[in-house]
Parts: sequence; structure tokens; C-alpha cells
Amino acid sequence: MSAKSLFESEEDVAQEHKFARKAKESPFMLVGIAGFLAAGLVGAYKYRNRGSMSTSVFLMQLRVAAQGTVVGCLTAGLAYTMAKEYLFEKAPAEEPKPVQD
Repeated sequence: MSAKSLFESEEDVAQEHKFARKAKESPFMLVGIAGFLAAGLVGAYKYRNRGSMSTSVFLMQLRVAAQGTVVGCLTAGLAYTMAKEYLFEKAPAEEPKPVQD
């Protein structure tokens, strides 16, 4: 068996590699997830000091803040990717050398 331990299957290892590959391809996804978690933690902390605001209104505002954070990070990542691909100069490709026979 090629698994590292008794509790780790081949599918778990494949998922770890898939997540690492996705993180390298789009690092703003991780920033969006971190922003979502941060908005949730801040919201949980502020829940105690919400004043006379009802719970449903507070949770609705928290949901909008968390979604806005994720959408903003994904938009920034898309803009960066498009700018890198279309605006920034790419290194010129090397021309193949002629074959001498």
C-alpha cells in the first residue's frame, strides 16, 4: 500500500495535490477564503455589541460583507490575471535554430 498512514487514502492525497495546484494557479482564491473567514470572525466578535439591531438584520449585513470580500478578491485576481496576460510585456520567444545537415 502506497499511502503514508492507515487513515490516509489515495483520494485524500489526490485532493491535497489538487488544492495545492489550484492555490498556485489562483492565489486570490485563498485570499478570498481568508477574507471570508475574517469577516465571519469579526462578525462573531461584533455580535455581542450590536446594540438594538435585530439578529436577522445583523446577519444579513454580515453575509453581504463576507460575500463582498470574496467577490472583491476574485475580481482583483481576475484583473491581475488579465493585466498580466494582455498588458505586461512578455519575453520574446526564442526562434528555433536552423538544422544543419
